[in-house]
Amino acid sequence: MQIAIRREPIEGERRVAATPATVATYVREGYQVVVESDAGAASGYTDPAYADAGATIVDTVDLAAADVFAHVRPLDPATIAALKPGAVTVGFAAPAGELEAVAALADRGVTAFALELVPRISRAQSMDALTSQALIAGYRCVLEAATRFPRFLPLYMTAAGTIPPAKVLVLGAGVAGLQAIATAKRLGAKVSAYDVRSASADEVRSMGGTFIHLDLDENADAAGGYAKELAADRAARQRELLTPHVQAADIIITTAAIPGRPAPRLITADMLSGMTPGSVIVDLAAESGGNVEGAVAGVDTSVAVDGGAITLVGMKDPASTMAFDASRLLAQNIAQLIGLMTVDGALTPDFDDEVVAGACLTHGGAVRHEPTAQAVAERNGAA
Repeated sequence: MQIAIRREPIEGERRVAATPATVATYVREGYQVVVESDAGAASGYTDPAYADAGATIVDTVDLAAADVFAHVRPLDPATIAALKPGAVTVGFAAPAGELEAVAALADRGVTAFALELVPRISRAQSMDALTSQALIAGYRCVLEAATRFPRFLPLYMTAAGTIPPAKVLVLGAGVAGLQAIATAKRLGAKVSAYDVRSASADEVRSMGGTFIHLDLDENADAAGGYAKELAADRAARQRELLTPHVQAADIIITTAAIPGRPAPRLITADMLSGMTPGSVIVDLAAESGGNVEGAVAGVDTSVAVDGGAITLVGMKDPASTMAFDASRLLAQNIAQLIGLMTVDGALTPDFDDEVVAGACLTHGGAVRHEPTAQAVAERNGAA
């Protein structure tokens, strides 16, 4: 069976779905691997390295010949149309926001595995690409903030005087938020954090942060370690209670997300007015609507406050900015999932396996992920 890897066609995407190390794994498992020339160039993996690992380097991947197609970003309609019926795809699919592509995958008879759907259970940790990429995103957010912040992050005691540590506030204590806390602590900042999930307090403290308790009287824990959306009155109360913490912070990192929904609005424009000039806010959720009012993905926005301005940074594809390690982790996630389904050199999905069944988006001409299937049906009905 042939596994195909190509350059990601989306502008700015530097990651690649396989590295020479995972290519070598596929070859040992009995696959033929075809890699498009320069597929890994942007992330630091060269054609000779892929060839040494056993891949065949081609100018253009023939998708119609691929039995398995590994990718990073969700597939576009033209790519899906080029795949042969019965082909298998493995990569991010963004099913909640790419309903047209999901319908096209089903109509084409493609068996698609979405990395977002991998069950968050211990047995599937090595396949959890959301976690591996969030780890990188949380780290990168702090670096982006530090390069824009006009002061030191750590405490410095000098003969000329004492420089106090920067106060960093992290909103959202999932994987990205916890990594942001740990990174800011390593840089010497004084870090506090907040999350609506009750289980987060111990995790924040384990990273060296101070957990902020808000009296919301609502349990926002949801399945899989995610947060559920707060009711409108509770969300308003949350913003009210967060305001003094926001205005006291020098750097704010926001990472809150709800799967399949727009990012929750944690900070409004009014809440920014009392911040110190020169402060920086990095919104990791900018691409899904933003936790901060006014955040634009890929754009730095100057927001006027009393005495000056603060900088609002809308992050866009942060994992791609650290493409070498992001690709290394992502490629391993994909390889582990493919390996789980490999029997005697062929990809043979066992849908009795909860990981395989949970990660499957489309198969046999149908959308297997029930929430997405309902959304596709509603979309088709509205059309």
